[in-house]
Amino acid sequence: MNIVILGAGRVGFSIADLLCRIEHSVTVVDTDHEKVARINEELDVRAIVGSASQSSVLFQAGISSANICLAMTGKDEVNIVAASLAKSMGAHRSVARVYAPVFRDLSTFDYQRHFGIDRMLSLEHLTAMELARSIREPGSVVVEQFARGGLEVQEFIVGQEGKITRCKIRDLGLSAKVRIGTIQRENRMWIASADDQLQIGDRVTVFSRPEDIKPVKTLFKAGSANAKRVVIVGGGETGLHLARTLEREGFKVMIMERDADRCHVLANMLESTSVIHAIGTDPENLEEQRVGHTDIFVACTGDDEDNLMLGVKASDLGAKQVMSVIGRPDYASVTSRLGIDLAVSSRDVMARQILSYLNEGIVISRAKMKGGLINVIEVDVLPGSPATEATLVDLGLPERCLIVAVIQLDYVRVPGANDRLRPGDTVILIVEDDVVEIALDLFSA
Repeated sequence: MNIVILGAGRVGFSIADLLCRIEHSVTVVDTDHEKVARINEELDVRAIVGSASQSSVLFQAGISSANICLAMTGKDEVNIVAASLAKSMGAHRSVARVYAPVFRDLSTFDYQRHFGIDRMLSLEHLTAMELARSIREPGSVVVEQFARGGLEVQEFIVGQEGKITRCKIRDLGLSAKVRIGTIQRENRMWIASADDQLQIGDRVTVFSRPEDIKPVKTLFKAGSANAKRVVIVGGGETGLHLARTLEREGFKVMIMERDADRCHVLANMLESTSVIHAIGTDPENLEEQRVGHTDIFVACTGDDEDNLMLGVKASDLGAKQVMSVIGRPDYASVTSRLGIDLAVSSRDVMARQILSYLNEGIVISRAKMKGGLINVIEVDVLPGSPATEATLVDLGLPERCLIVAVIQLDYVRVPGANDRLRPGDTVILIVEDDVVEIALDLFSA
């Protein structure tokens, strides 16, 4: 694929290195002569000097023939303008990295749609979601978020007999806004059908809008097992996103933040999280907050060395599970020897997300569910495609394929059998490997 990366900082460099190693054609743009010289010397890519937000520079980088443009500079506004320009100038897809939460907050303004950008990614939000996936246990697990947070995938375990084991899925009385996606029984996972009947021990993934998930939790009797204590040191954007995600699931969360003004911001933005004004790197403060008795300790101060040392100290104090956020992926090899259970590299998280977007044609993103045989694919619905010519019940989808969500403009919904797709819609499918191409043919012109 032909890929243009705007920005040769730590994130841009690491992504360029990854993509050229898997034999993509990569062009990098940056205003810094030294960074461009370094990339030209160390990587098998083309690097040019120039401003990412200037059309002449993008033209020189070959943006009109790019499969994807990745705006990864350190400035949000530059990334938004550059990604928008790239899309207008002919790039098939464009992705902008942003830091400020306002750019991803649909309640204020839809920057992504207004500027015609395919994705806005926050390194801090992605890192928080990676931590959350490792913290949660089955029973109430958000596996992933799609459609800019408008759709959630949660995983539940069938823990006891009841209506949920006595009835087929079609007779459970689930809302039309909720879709059971997959069932895992022992070592086998498959896409659920209306005639399936659940058993004790089954792991079930459920797709829904966030506000529609509560009745499902009641059905599965989930939620009571999540009252674990989590201590987060560092109240930056990663800590904020993580705390906000965990408190919704019933975790007892505490954030230690050294900046008093930031503490006030956190207290106003979080509902049940305790915000403590304290220097988390001070061992006395860790002991005072009883870190040794916590279930999960997370160090995300923004400094790799501090996070590693905090992880060591929390482990020595007796925290049951210790996690640290690191920027340098090469630090990951030493964390296990330091007593740290999990080290999350923010750059690795961003790289994996970028890889899911490296698709051609109608596929926007593609990821694997646990087990590796079932795909979650985000697809454009093209004018003239068979998908627009019938209701979903008459569409002729393969048996091992399920439409779990439809995105129309700003609105995300779980579709019903009598719904009909329109050109310009985006569809989220779960589909098994061997019928992917059959399913995708329905959405192509």
